Amino acid sequence: MDPTALYECLTSLSCIVTQTSTGLIVGSLLFLVAAGLTLIFGVLKVINFAHGSLYMLGAYIALSAYRITDSYVLAAIIAGAGVGLFSLFFERFFMRKIYNADVLLQLLVCYAFILILDDAVKIIWGHEFQSMGMPVAFQAPPVFIAGGIVPVFYIFMFSAAALIGLVMWYVMTRTRIGKVVRAAAHNPTMTSALGLNTTWIYAGVFAFGGALAGLAGALAAPVRSMSPGMGFSILIESFIVTVIGGMGSISGALVGALLIGLVRSFGSIGFPLFVEGIMFLAMALILVLKPSGLLGKEPR
Repeated sequence: MDPTALYECLTSLSCIVTQTSTGLIVGSLLFLVAAGLTLIFGVLKVINFAHGSLYMLGAYIALSAYRITDSYVLAAIIAGAGVGLFSLFFERFFMRKIYNADVLLQLLVCYAFILILDDAVKIIWGHEFQSMGMPVAFQAPPVFIAGGIVPVFYIFMFSAAALIGLVMWYVMTRTRIGKVVRAAAHNPTMTSALGLNTTWIYAGVFAFGGALAGLAGALAAPVRSMSPGMGFSILIESFIVTVIGGMGSISGALVGALLIGLVRSFGSIGFPLFVEGIMFLAMALILVLKPSGLLGKEPR
């Protein structure tokens, strides 16, 4: 541990800017993954333990699409759409069968798909670590803010995550689609009685949640190396985020993701060997002080 280094960083504006930008990027990726995870739980009342593997799949699809199209934005869209379609298949033929089953059975089915997707990645893309590299469009000098260094791609990633978050908020709170989804989550029986097909609502929500994970993987591809099994760590962090923010709360996922991102960024300076411990400690404190999460609803 080196608390002195953390103190020196907190007293340096350039260091604060640099570490904050890094924390916001980590938080943005976690938000996209956790938002899909918590949306699925909030509507379907099921935890998709294979969600991290969808993030991994999105990164690899984006890698291949970028090599073919030479357009990063197009590759990210293809990755999100491709993972969304796979999620639809996964939900229709597997998850839908176990919605009301014991959580252990849900875990076993999801774990089976984790192993399947890891092996599929090894067969298609190989065992070795791979990297997309920085797309040509973002190979520009970084932006300097108060002496701090902010890469151009970081600004793009944060802007993309913020835009997606705003669109999600608007759709869920201001459109008929959002009202239907909230109704299906609150009272699926009454929703069906009104002539709405809750089966397809569930499928659409699951596919959209998967697409968010795939898009997060595509956004991470230029700045993170890819390897089979890379979805496990992001899954653990996403669970921490959803617990801190509140299961089923998208706004809570945003708050939790940004909090964990900043903890990781600044914690790596002062407590480089205890960053994971700090995250779990924060989760434990939230569970003790407010078991429903920061923005989660108290059970009735």
